[in-house]
Amino acid sequence: MTGFVQVKSGKYYAVLNLYDENGKRKPKWISTGLPERGNKRKAEAMLKEIIARYEKTGELPIGRGHSYEKVANGLPVGRSVTVLKADMLLIDYLQEWLYLHKSTIQAATYNSYSNMISGRIDKHFRPLGLYLKEITPQIIEQFEEEILLEGYTTNTAIHYHAVLRKAFQDAVKKDYLPKNPFDKVDRPRKNTFHPKFYSQEEVQLLLETAKNDPLHLCIMIAAYYGLRRSEVLGLTWSSIDFVDKKIVIERKVTEQQVNGKFIPIVSNVMKNKSSYRTMPLIPAVEQELIHQKERQKMLRNLLGNQYNDQYLDYVCTDQMGRLFRPNFVTEHFENLLKHYNLKRIRFHDLRHTCASLMLANGVPMKQIQEWLGHSTFSTTADIYAHLEYKSKLQSAQTISSVLEMPAPPENGADKVPDVEQ
Repeated sequence: MTGFVQVKSGKYYAVLNLYDENGKRKPKWISTGLPERGNKRKAEAMLKEIIARYEKTGELPIGRGHSYEKVANGLPVGRSVTVLKADMLLIDYLQEWLYLHKSTIQAATYNSYSNMISGRIDKHFRPLGLYLKEITPQIIEQFEEEILLEGYTTNTAIHYHAVLRKAFQDAVKKDYLPKNPFDKVDRPRKNTFHPKFYSQEEVQLLLETAKNDPLHLCIMIAAYYGLRRSEVLGLTWSSIDFVDKKIVIERKVTEQQVNGKFIPIVSNVMKNKSSYRTMPLIPAVEQELIHQKERQKMLRNLLGNQYNDQYLDYVCTDQMGRLFRPNFVTEHFENLLKHYNLKRIRFHDLRHTCASLMLANGVPMKQIQEWLGHSTFSTTADIYAHLEYKSKLQSAQTISSVLEMPAPPENGADKVPDVEQ
């Protein structure tokens, strides 16, 4: 048997994945009586005890475990787990698969997978009532084709293809299925990505326009350093050395939906090894950082107990000391551009802007890779190679010199005679 803990009405419940004789999932909710705050480990321990007793005796607790009863519609003792999993509805298997992998993937990745499964995948597959064992290559291709017909790019289809393929591959590894239907489905071809970016004049106009905006410092850091949104929000004062003039990129902030509410999630697990990097402290940014530190100190003294002291070490906080939510940054930036009638780009396009300006001013591609924290040179080259104009000018000059035609003679002595008609 498998199960998980879930909060409902402020209390932890043990949710068990039971199935009837037809293989239909019959989840059973058992109250632990434990309040949500500070009791997750206790609830998980109770879940393990409940599962262990059920597998040994076939009994489940009634209420909060004061008495037990035999479960008539649960999984009969001795039934093959392989048959059970293959007979699960696809959407139920995916939800259980994701929960079991929650501890092994980053919070942002988990949140993304969860939205995909509970959103588009559920909407498509649940009405079909398809079981795990019934999924064929043709069914997968129809699903991916539907994504494209709705106007989304193949990159979107690729994301769904990758997640579903991994889930089915795990089902094969655990002998739930004999083979993976995705082995016979071609991965959608990736679109060529050409990022949007600002010119030097447009960046300067943006920074001047947003001078008094709450996101001014975030915008400035993203434009100067090309940091990802999560990296901007993850900057801490302890990572900034005003003496040796260095900034260490070592944390990120994403967000996750918890009980219907989006909250920031701080992590020191970066996107890749190259994302951990030390940057020089640029003078213009240093001055803004000093102003922000003074502003935070002033607000903390002014607001007293009302000031949030949970994020005192973080740079990008609001007037109440709260850490900016990633989605707030995205939405507020979009509204800022719209309000001042500036060219519409995404906040992430400030990263592309930084790279394009460096490239246009002669910074080698390898140095741009290190500045942005890309894991490989090919990633940087794939995105920005079409912008590398100066190297193309040099190539043009070289080939022009090699193939340059000799100048015609001035006196006409060597003029080619006319051919007789």
